[in-house]
Amino acid sequence: MIRILFYVLIVLALGAGFAWLADRPGELSLIWQGQRIEMSLMVAATLLASLIAAILIVVWLIRVVWLSPHSISRYFRARKRDRGYQALSTGLIAAGAGDSALARKMTARTRGLISSDQEPLIHLLEAQTALIEGKYDDARKKFELMADDPETRELGLRGLYLEAKRLGANEAARQYAERAADKAPHLPWATLAALDYRSQTGQWDEAIRLIDQSRASHVIDRKEADRKKAVLLTARATEKLEADPKGARDDALAALKLAEDLVPAGLIAAKALFREDNLRKAASILEKLWKQDPHPEVARLYVRARSGDSATDRLKRANKLEALRPNNAVALATVAESALEARDLSLARSKAEAAARIQQSEGIFLLLADIEEADTGDDGRIRHWMNQALKSPRDPAWTADGVTAPEWLPVSPVSGRLDAFEWKQPVAQIAGPVEEGTLDAADAAIRSLPPVAIAHQRPEPEPQPERVATPAKPAHAIETPEKTEEVAVKTIAVPVPSESVIVPQTVKAQKKPAPVKTEEPVVEPFFGRPPDDPGVRDDSSKPLEKTSFRLF
Repeated sequence: MIRILFYVLIVLALGAGFAWLADRPGELSLIWQGQRIEMSLMVAATLLASLIAAILIVVWLIRVVWLSPHSISRYFRARKRDRGYQALSTGLIAAGAGDSALARKMTARTRGLISSDQEPLIHLLEAQTALIEGKYDDARKKFELMADDPETRELGLRGLYLEAKRLGANEAARQYAERAADKAPHLPWATLAALDYRSQTGQWDEAIRLIDQSRASHVIDRKEADRKKAVLLTARATEKLEADPKGARDDALAALKLAEDLVPAGLIAAKALFREDNLRKAASILEKLWKQDPHPEVARLYVRARSGDSATDRLKRANKLEALRPNNAVALATVAESALEARDLSLARSKAEAAARIQQSEGIFLLLADIEEADTGDDGRIRHWMNQALKSPRDPAWTADGVTAPEWLPVSPVSGRLDAFEWKQPVAQIAGPVEEGTLDAADAAIRSLPPVAIAHQRPEPEPQPERVATPAKPAHAIETPEKTEEVAVKTIAVPVPSESVIVPQTVKAQKKPAPVKTEEPVVEPFFGRPPDDPGVRDDSSKPLEKTSFRLF
């Protein structure tokens, strides 16, 4: 473009010059070797311009003839290079498509047309061809050659890293990632890989330094960098909590500034503040987390903030949480647990049933079973709630890569990925049985609750011989027109864990004459019921003959 503009300017200048000479005519006289030559000024200018043009043309022709051998050789060399690049391009496409035969053919052709010193991509084509052919040793050697070349260092390290990951050589993969991160910190894969490895080994300070460098160079998105740094600060605060509560508090608060919804950071900050007796600030942190997303661990730590509180005090704190987030299953379950500890069983039952209506889970029905055991002790009702717990989804837990952990961890134990744990329902339950409607199923479970049994009989494996007791009051006489029978009352003492239940049972005796009725004073027992052993039978009363009894 600049050259064309230069030519245009020259033509305009020549035109302007000739126009200026045309407006100012004149005569030019030249005497050379005794000859006088006269011509107009315009003719002289034209001859001069023609002479200059002829000289330039002659120079160009001489230069072309002189440089023609080199030009011819350069033409053929360029043509050969173009053919080599065409073969290289076809070979890379074939290697990407998995066509090993075509890739190997194009590799040989490229080698014959282009030198590997001039084009490093030939090493890449050879390495890719070796990979699709299963020659991993050859591919690794090619990647090592590329890693030694400054032009292809990053590409070679990338290939070596992937090969080490494929073979399971985590230490070698870590070294390649660290080397790539040091030589080229702008590479996202190297930065993230080195970050994961430093996190797995607990090098929190080095990992935080690396994440700061990546954020400054815009390798990682700002939001993602803040989240990862918050996780790293939380992990470091967890290690400092026992030995350095103040340092753990500072790291956890810094993590909360970067990620306000990071529950583990809030829990660590609250625990550190509790150890410093700063209950008000710790409670405000937990309340802020609770307002964003009700979490069972936040509720548990908030309710049990002070170890010396009574069950009634814990119930008040649970009610405060419910006031902050009403109509929430986690809040209702927290109040139910606190009410159970405070022995307010009616409140515990109502809150637990309300939580079950909002969101069914295994923990809610297990809590109802505990309430039932403390309230009625009915085995049938307890088994009912246990059965509902078996059919309900599991409670959410810290889950990463398909595995659950009892507490939050900064790194996944399966893949080693940073910030992999999430509070959610386990994966095994998501693809489980189809859940029914939560509200209808909970109401059906509550309506189908069996009634409370009046007496709980637990027979022994081998029942003891029965004991027949004669009450103080004479046996009732039943008179009929044809016969007279005497009915004796049998009292059986069945031992149970808490008390002895007296089961009255009537047994028919053989026919005998009706005894003479006598008026005797009725002796009331001291404890309001006939004793298990009434004493010696009265000799005046005729004993029963050949009497058999049934225990049940």
